[in-house]
Amino acid sequence: MLRPEPGATATCNSARELGLEPVAVPLFAIEPVAWEAPEQSGFDGLLVTSANALRQGGPELKKVRGLPIYAVGEASAAEARAHGFSLSATGSGGVDDLLGSIDADLRLLHLCGEERREPSAPRQAITALPVYRASELPTPDVSAIGGAVVAVHSPRAGARLAQLAASGGGIDASSVAIAAISREAARAAAGVVWEDVAIADEPSDGALLALAAAVCNTSQR
Repeated sequence: MLRPEPGATATCNSARELGLEPVAVPLFAIEPVAWEAPEQSGFDGLLVTSANALRQGGPELKKVRGLPIYAVGEASAAEARAHGFSLSATGSGGVDDLLGSIDADLRLLHLCGEERREPSAPRQAITALPVYRASELPTPDVSAIGGAVVAVHSPRAGARLAQLAASGGGIDASSVAIAAISREAARAAAGVVWEDVAIADEPSDGALLALAAAVCNTSQR
């Protein structure tokens, strides 16, 4: 599992509840980015696509606490509640599903990471404001990945995993099955001949772990 902390620990705990034996090999570290909150009167709500935006947002979050949050995923919603925000909507799918289900006339401030996937043809007016980044860690010990099912939580993680495998970084790709959280994450890991590549039914940690468990059971790992 390649997810950075604190998500890595949470995912590992959930994996153990499914009877899996997870090993965390984070490829990135999450850190804050300096930012200034705009005047909240210019927006109708906050779009939050990752809980990291709230975990790393710092004191500036207080200046936009009067805005309701439109959250992608329960992790983002839970973090919003923990920070004292009100929730207007929580999507169980990706950002496009959420935006397709809410008012088209909303003006949304997207608290996001420096690297992000832009929504596809959003109807809302969205202003992206990076508040965190995922910094690449030094080349990790990937010996535990061989013969495993690897949960890939993002396109960036998929791309770096493929890079490590292609560069002779100690990964026997033919022995590794990929469980990807989305089609984008699976595509990012392309260019390497993995044992198998499967995609979760929806872009959530729960669906990804269920997929990983199914692949483990099928391959009798």
